[in-house]
Amino acid sequence: MASVHVPLNRIGIGVALVWFVGVLAIGPTGDLSSPASRMLAIFGAAVVLWITEAIPLSATSILVILAEILLVSDQALVSIDDFEGRPYADYFATLAHPVLMLFLGGFVLAECAAKYRLDRNLAGVLLRPFGTSPKAIVAGLMAITAVLSMFMSNTATTAAMMAVVLPVAASLDPADRVRTGLILSIPIAANIGGLGTPVGSPPNAIALGRLADEGIRVDFVRWMGLAVPIVLIVLAAAWFLIVRRYPAQATSIDVRIGGSFDRSREAVILYVTFAATILGWVSEPLHGVPSAVIGFLPVVVLLATKVFGVDDLKRINWHVLWLVGGGIALGLGVSDTGLDDWLVGLVDWGSLSTVLLATTLAVVALVMSTIISNSATANLVVPIGVSLATSAAVDLDPLLAGVIIALSCSLAMALPISTPPNAIAYASGHVETKDLAVVGAVVGVIGLVLVLYVAPPIWEAVGLL
Repeated sequence: MASVHVPLNRIGIGVALVWFVGVLAIGPTGDLSSPASRMLAIFGAAVVLWITEAIPLSATSILVILAEILLVSDQALVSIDDFEGRPYADYFATLAHPVLMLFLGGFVLAECAAKYRLDRNLAGVLLRPFGTSPKAIVAGLMAITAVLSMFMSNTATTAAMMAVVLPVAASLDPADRVRTGLILSIPIAANIGGLGTPVGSPPNAIALGRLADEGIRVDFVRWMGLAVPIVLIVLAAAWFLIVRRYPAQATSIDVRIGGSFDRSREAVILYVTFAATILGWVSEPLHGVPSAVIGFLPVVVLLATKVFGVDDLKRINWHVLWLVGGGIALGLGVSDTGLDDWLVGLVDWGSLSTVLLATTLAVVALVMSTIISNSATANLVVPIGVSLATSAAVDLDPLLAGVIIALSCSLAMALPISTPPNAIAYASGHVETKDLAVVGAVVGVIGLVLVLYVAPPIWEAVGLL
């Protein structure tokens, strides 16, 4: 008899439906209240759909928002006695959360930079001081990629830098291992650089959104103060590993990229807006204007001046914004219904030391992000981790919990499927799974040790926590 192959997406949808309907049918039991049981049905279904990717990740996010409106908001189809749900408009509003506006500004700047070749021209200018030494070229590529990925999406940065590196790699001897090192350095540096700023990667935004809901505001510079030192150390370790593992046969590499900067009216407006936005972000403590407001300014300016058109707007990664919005909505629902308290109560967290608890959260985030989207992982782990930290059961700073989880998610880069930058490098044909597995795993472990055991005491000593 022939075996029947059931696609994973059908299995995921089936399991999610069974969980959702089953939990709703069982209803509240023991310490699980009626609002929390409804939220548990939503949360469990979201876990299954995000892990299996049975439907697009962003589709799961907006499904979460709709389910929360219909089940636990003030417009729930069936009301719950003694529970006044959050206004349904608040769940819709997560799709325009300030953190998403901050990300939108970063996406618009990234699209414009690619459109007017600002990214490649900047790379060409910044690479010149590194000369022609293979080790120096790898260092330069990683430094530039990391810096760009702090203010542009990791995916956009990787795509731009791969366009720079691939012709250079193709000109080298096929037997020269530095070819692999050059290409591998781009996604690794992009992943690491994404740790550095709130707009660097979606997990950062998800953590900031959840912390904001708890009344903990982290400005742009404070996040950089927490993360940039880690970026520098991990980046240096990654460079050392790559140049040792992929030594060059060639004595020099000629990298000629970029060209003359576009001097059209539109390009000049972009240059000024780009510089002003970054200056506004890093000077936030001086002027007090929220980074989300500053991030929205380039959207308005570039659209109004026609530097960024309607067709360009279509290329924005709206699905990423919706994915983050769904994660923020999930955090609201988990907190409002008391599901977080119930989940926290399932384990005697108080018996764990603060270090062991933080390590558990970080390892779970790192392992999950290695095999599924780091954004999906952050959506699932951040709400629980921050809620756990705000409970009286444990002695863990909520800000520390959020930062550790977000950074751990972005440190997962050991497989081609772990991050979009990895997938882009793997698709080039010059990087194999084993290359990513070795370098990504070592870099991830180094970063995890820094985030968990080295950085927190320093953060506390200098007043960042």
